[in-house]
Amino acid sequence: MSQHSGAESFDSEIGAIRKQWTGRVSIALVYPNRYAVGMANLGFQSVYRLLNEYDGLVCERVFLPEPGKRGQADRTPRIQSVESGRPLKDFQVVAFSISFENDFAHVLSLIDHAGLPLRSNARGDSHPLMIAGGVACLLNPEPLAPIIDCFLIGEGEALFSAFAPLLCQNLDKKDLLPRLARDVPGAYVPSFYTAHYHPDGTMASFGPNRDNVPETIKRTYLPDLSETPSSTAIVSPASAFDASFLTEVSRGCAHGCRFCSAGYIYRPPRFRSPDCLKTEFDKGAALTDRIGLVGTAISDYKGIGKLCASPEYASIRFSYSSLRADAITADHLNVLTQSGTKTATIAPDGGSERLRRVINKGITEEHILSATRSLIKAGIPNIKAYFMIGLPGETPDDMDETIALCKKIKEVFLDASREKGRMGQITVGVSSFVPKAFTPFQWAAMDTVAMLKKKIQALKNGLNRIPNLTVNADSPRGAIIQALLSRGDRKVGELLLSVHQNQGNWVQSIKESALDPATYIHRERGKDELFPWDFIDHGISKSFLRKEYELALSAKTSPPCPMVNCNRCGVCTIQGK
Repeated sequence: MSQHSGAESFDSEIGAIRKQWTGRVSIALVYPNRYAVGMANLGFQSVYRLLNEYDGLVCERVFLPEPGKRGQADRTPRIQSVESGRPLKDFQVVAFSISFENDFAHVLSLIDHAGLPLRSNARGDSHPLMIAGGVACLLNPEPLAPIIDCFLIGEGEALFSAFAPLLCQNLDKKDLLPRLARDVPGAYVPSFYTAHYHPDGTMASFGPNRDNVPETIKRTYLPDLSETPSSTAIVSPASAFDASFLTEVSRGCAHGCRFCSAGYIYRPPRFRSPDCLKTEFDKGAALTDRIGLVGTAISDYKGIGKLCASPEYASIRFSYSSLRADAITADHLNVLTQSGTKTATIAPDGGSERLRRVINKGITEEHILSATRSLIKAGIPNIKAYFMIGLPGETPDDMDETIALCKKIKEVFLDASREKGRMGQITVGVSSFVPKAFTPFQWAAMDTVAMLKKKIQALKNGLNRIPNLTVNADSPRGAIIQALLSRGDRKVGELLLSVHQNQGNWVQSIKESALDPATYIHRERGKDELFPWDFIDHGISKSFLRKEYELALSAKTSPPCPMVNCNRCGVCTIQGK
């Protein structure tokens, strides 16, 4: 299958939903990336299922067209739904599910190629309502504020109970948007808010420009995950995870790594009950022999290994989206080997003990080496080790220790592999640190492209002569763009529109703009600076995040979230009111 943006991919799917349009509000649920990527996204699949549960709605999927698939007459991409092959302009609502900031540009491309005006203020009642949600929007939707009519901030399971019935009323946009802003928790209509700036370009104020809309947008939140299972709605062999059935085990993470937004915006961490998981496992086992467990820290779930190793699932191949090096048990190893896992991932993130204190990772060098040894002895031949470069306060000594740690991993790997009588491969993955909203590092400056390239080259030089070890690094330029979009405001949204007009040429667009990207990317933010995303209320106290940042600068750790009511970060205090 080379084309997955149209109806021809439907035949190979299991579980797709087709509904009649008559008498229903039509929604194009758009994942602004390729079919394989979107169908591997559990949030996207969950939204598709949840919206189609409402009789008054019909929800169909749309993806970015595959490369090379163009219309015969005008050579432009055909943007159409999988279920019925209808173009975007035929839908009453276009809903974007956005997981990654670098997909913001694809949002503009999809709208433009559909023949629809890019700016929200240029679209009238005859045009589809443009809404957006997903993790990227939960963090900072402002770069898309000139384009999107309404953002949905929060967890769909809790948000749709107010949103969907209002949508089913099929109101005109001029009537619907004020009601969404007023009556739907988590609904954010950017045109109802105005930003003001200081002469130096930093934000002076942000707030409503009309009555009857909230000062801040409170994220919606599902206290009990077991009430609403989140699993694959459609099994597809063309997904990035083949024909896997994905099910969410947990949401959030207790460990508080200071670079990770999921550990903060999803507080407190929640786990689905064993009975709930078993029900979902049974559903998956009836459809496929591959079940993927999704969660930020699956190894924190006590008993998950034993549940997966149950005799009734002997024919099922389980995969874990994440395992901490300090929490790999015999049960986890049994599941991985029973499932035929060939490659396991360890994520030290920081290459030195000091850096792991800076990021509050909570694992030691011994945890990393012990995990490597256990995985190889269990029969898993290949290891991936992930590190970040450019972390706050990183020094040349930290880089040297990263190289030394990789060599120690190789020594343990070599000894354990010899015992097994076979030699696999170590892949060292290197990504550039990007400061994210609602983390302690939202104040931090990011390294320049030149600095990041120099560090990558130093790692490669230190490791390039080691057999069976390869280094793969991401693009520093791509990370820089991600940082600009992650930390940007509506002025960055104007730059994004210019980039689209210049066919993706960032360099040209920046030259033509009065905007200085360095002020967003390479500048440490002031302690009391107002951020573009501060109008979103995730329950996290900004003062708590600032204290965590100051601890990081002193290379001091803090304890994990206790997952019971406390007053440390503010979430439980606020939710308990």
